[in-house]
Amino acid sequence: MGGAARVGATVLRPSGPWSPTVQRLLRHLRNAGLDWVPAPLGVDEHGRDVTSFLPGTVPSYPLPSWIWSDEILVAVATRLGQLHRASASFAVDDAIWRLPTHQPAEVICHNDFAPYNTVFTDRRVTGVIDWDTASPGPRIWDVAYLAYRWVPLTDLVPDGDPSDSVPERARRLRLLTDVYGHGVHPAAVVATAVDRIQELAAFTLGRADAGHPDLHAHVAAYRRDLRWMTTHADKLASPATV
Repeated sequence: MGGAARVGATVLRPSGPWSPTVQRLLRHLRNAGLDWVPAPLGVDEHGRDVTSFLPGTVPSYPLPSWIWSDEILVAVATRLGQLHRASASFAVDDAIWRLPTHQPAEVICHNDFAPYNTVFTDRRVTGVIDWDTASPGPRIWDVAYLAYRWVPLTDLVPDGDPSDSVPERARRLRLLTDVYGHGVHPAAVVATAVDRIQELAAFTLGRADAGHPDLHAHVAAYRRDLRWMTTHADKLASPATV
């Protein structure tokens, strides 16, 4: 959807005012030892943003059943923690972001840490892609979206997902927060996920009304998930259900 294209060992995508900031962020993360993020390679002769290509498999829908293993959940929660620790020291002076900053701006959030942006090799997490929507925010903002996509905190059970019960979702949510740490608790994650998906639904509705009518189905799905999260918030956050 963003116009990204692979050319050999590189990925090209249309640039924007935020591109220099994102390239600088990727360089900062790589220098911090995060070799699972794309390497920034500047712009090409047409002004397109260039990064390295990360080899592996990015799962598409319907997602394979192994995506929902506890091992994968632990791996993505660990990667998110690594990102946040490394990004906390990123200099945001004169930075330009594609998405709004959320307060308190503790870390740089990926903002879309989901299966469709994760690279796997032999079912191991070896990369995270699509960084153009990164922006500063509280760490829980990113954790909440990861929980939404990976627990998952959704009304309908995705294909291959064995967690077809609220207690099982609560157990996976507790596992995620335990692995991530930093004092993040399930109740706060669920509350933040509601705010996060409300914002996403409004953003997507704007895009749908601006000429992308196919996105109305996404808006309906977000609203359905919001009702599910709100209905089950107490059980999702309760240790007694785990």
